[in-house]
Amino acid sequence: MLRTILAIVQNRIFLTTCLTWTITQVLKLLIYIIKNKKIDFRILVGTGGMPSSHSATVVALATAVGRIEGFRSSIFIVTSIVAIIIMTDAIGVRRAAGEQAKILNRMVDDLYREGKIKETRLKELLGHTPIEVIIGALFGIIVAVLCT
Repeated sequence: MLRTILAIVQNRIFLTTCLTWTITQVLKLLIYIIKNKKIDFRILVGTGGMPSSHSATVVALATAVGRIEGFRSSIFIVTSIVAIIIMTDAIGVRRAAGEQAKILNRMVDDLYREGKIKETRLKELLGHTPIEVIIGALFGIIVAVLCT
């Protein structure tokens, strides 16, 4: 069991993927601090924002797999398809849910001001703009190339 755990944490693909996610989340926090002039450590574990850590992570995974296992390997094809699905979801479904949350929050604000309900806000930053996904994907490629 211990050998299996050690083998996983020493795996270059695993390490590259984890490192990419960590760096991207820290970068996202730094961008948030510069933009908003305040610190919010929830950014480190949250979704949404620039760059997309989901995109960076899955593209780093696919790139690392391609570089180590071969770009013609079945596992590279699988990880690439998963990356495409995750990036498409980040731009589409999750972003639409975030936009709907903004509208619902405005409605809640109006009702709250009128004293008709207690305020409960939805999380608005769920998905990504296409540029956030593209930058995340490029960042994932760069980290994977440097680490593998």
